[in-house]
Amino acid sequence: MTEMPATLPASSTASPGDHLGRLDALLAALHRARTAVSAVVVGQERVVDQVLVALLSGGHVLLEGAPGMGKTLLVRTIADAFGLQLGRVQFTPDLMPADITGTLVLAPQEGGGSVLQFMPGPIFAQLLLADEVNRATPKTQSALLEAMQEGTVTVAGTVRPLPRPFFVLATQNPIEQEGTYLLPEAQMDRFFFRVDVPFPDAGTLERIVAQTTGLHAERAPQCLTPDDLLDAQRIVRALPVSPDVVQAVSRVVVSTQPSRPESGAEVRRYVRFGVSPRGAQTLVLAAKAQAMLGGRAHVAPEDIRAVLLPALRHRLQLNFEGVADGIDRDALLLRLLDAQGL
Repeated sequence: MTEMPATLPASSTASPGDHLGRLDALLAALHRARTAVSAVVVGQERVVDQVLVALLSGGHVLLEGAPGMGKTLLVRTIADAFGLQLGRVQFTPDLMPADITGTLVLAPQEGGGSVLQFMPGPIFAQLLLADEVNRATPKTQSALLEAMQEGTVTVAGTVRPLPRPFFVLATQNPIEQEGTYLLPEAQMDRFFFRVDVPFPDAGTLERIVAQTTGLHAERAPQCLTPDDLLDAQRIVRALPVSPDVVQAVSRVVVSTQPSRPESGAEVRRYVRFGVSPRGAQTLVLAAKAQAMLGGRAHVAPEDIRAVLLPALRHRLQLNFEGVADGIDRDALLLRLLDAQGL
């Protein structure tokens, strides 16, 4: 690390020296957590890093990959390493919103009679695993995504706050598989990151098989507390970003809009909807978290490049011609980034 952020978290009253020691301790704990999670979730170091960046940014993650790729294991292991209370919902076509948020039930009283009592659903957890979120109906998906956006749920007219920290790590199988419901673009935009979970190579697959077919399943030790994670999020928010980086990010996002004169011929031909302003916010905040994990107190161009694809790939919508011609959204985004010199 070269220097501390110019602005310290607003909730803090400690001296700069105390903050330096706290930041060093948090970085050491975060690196231990990353190592511990990667030891359990074999061969997915890039995926682990991207999920950690989202957690440090306070954002929700959509994990997409074929069944059996370790998505559920990753979420459980993250909960172990960060000491987070884990809730789980297995999404199915018959799942109702109340199955997620909770409902009112009649509870007997000692003196006789009964009273309505709130029975919280699995969403009242610090880390919610929304497994196979694209197998539920749009009505149920909307209940989850509203809670993600507001940090609260409303049951019988009463607004109830969710725990802090609160994260949703949703898994999704590829859309071409049967029995799935495509998440609408507006709801996809509420996910901070969309992380693709790739199939492992042969060597990694051998390690996975050897590690997971024995008598004992490996578990990650707890490396941080939920309060540590909240502290880390405040530090991430305080990291400075140069005006040049913000300007370049803004130009990248504007260049994804087919209706703008700044966009190129490829975007105008193949893109239906460009990246929203929320995408620009996500890109800068994620780059701050990436910089912190790298031990830097400022955002560098390589931080923007590292988080570009998970931050923006689900926010760029191709038109029919783009899909028919097999345009790679990731490659298109990288070309737009290169054009800005980042």
